[in-house]
Amino acid sequence: MYRQIFIYCFFMFLGVSPMLGQQSGDHRVIVIMTDGFRWQEVFGGLDTAIVKVKRFHHGDSARLIKQYWAPDVETRRQKLLPFFWSTIAKKGQIHGNRGKGSFVNVANPYWFSYPGYSELLTGQVDTAVNSNDYKANPNTNFFEYLNSLNAYKGSVAAFGAWDAFDRILNEKRSGFPVVNAFDSYDSYVSTRDSDLLSRMTKDSFRAFGDAEVLDGFMHYQAMDYLKNKKPKAMFISYGETDEFAHEGHYGHYLNAAHQFDTWLADIWNFVETDSLYKGKTTLLITTDHGRGDKVKSQWTSHGEKVKDCHEIWYALLGANVPTMGEVSLQEQVYQKDLIHIVAEKMGISFKSRVP
Repeated sequence: MYRQIFIYCFFMFLGVSPMLGQQSGDHRVIVIMTDGFRWQEVFGGLDTAIVKVKRFHHGDSARLIKQYWAPDVETRRQKLLPFFWSTIAKKGQIHGNRGKGSFVNVANPYWFSYPGYSELLTGQVDTAVNSNDYKANPNTNFFEYLNSLNAYKGSVAAFGAWDAFDRILNEKRSGFPVVNAFDSYDSYVSTRDSDLLSRMTKDSFRAFGDAEVLDGFMHYQAMDYLKNKKPKAMFISYGETDEFAHEGHYGHYLNAAHQFDTWLADIWNFVETDSLYKGKTTLLITTDHGRGDKVKSQWTSHGEKVKDCHEIWYALLGANVPTMGEVSLQEQVYQKDLIHIVAEKMGISFKSRVP
């Protein structure tokens, strides 16, 4: 007994978890992101300073107030994100409420999508990754590393609304399926519904052009894959929160966030009812960057010229996640830390290879 305590304390003194290097391969992980969703709405719900501006509410302010407004912040955010503030708040952790001392920031200097996704997925900052049009990512990502382990090989998959994930995750080198934008889903897998899902996606309205599919089509492909292929490691990224914010349509932005919350519940309900996942799966939920807030008109924008869009949030739920609810501890966490937090909960030591 005393020897075990001594060993544990020795590892903790070195800053290393005793679990590392002991992964059994039975632990599962799902990383879920929604693009450019502000921490201000996560913790505060509808922002009245934005919704009252006509060019942002597009004549729909009365419905937005009815659907999402409440005089107290707890009810307001619950109306926008019911799964967050019921299930995650009761069973997991939600970080990033800067008003309570929980600071979560991106560490890269650019504050937009490709660098943010790269920072999160590789657990480091590469300042050469400085454009959304950047080439295939030369840095090893966490899912690529998992796919190199015998316990996870062939049981890794990624789904994204945006077509850049082929490059961000370097699909050709990584060796696992990355289904993004208008990729033909049934060219990756054959299930009862794969052909229908592929045809519906191909023929869907291309609201954001050819580079990004509507989230609903991506979500149902991801769920079909999750339920039928049962991967041990999965990445899922939604995009409508960012697209509608750039359009300056606050109602669509809030609706997209509310729908994202519903889809999180969909994923969690499956995890909690499937014997392969229940009690063995860790969920990381986060975003790639923030948006403007100090200058309210800049909520539509992000990038290094927008003061506060380096501010983000994250949530954890599932296996090996202590219940903390809304975190009010004084902390400073960076985006590059998050995948290492997940790796530790899986009992895996990960370090990206830099070319």
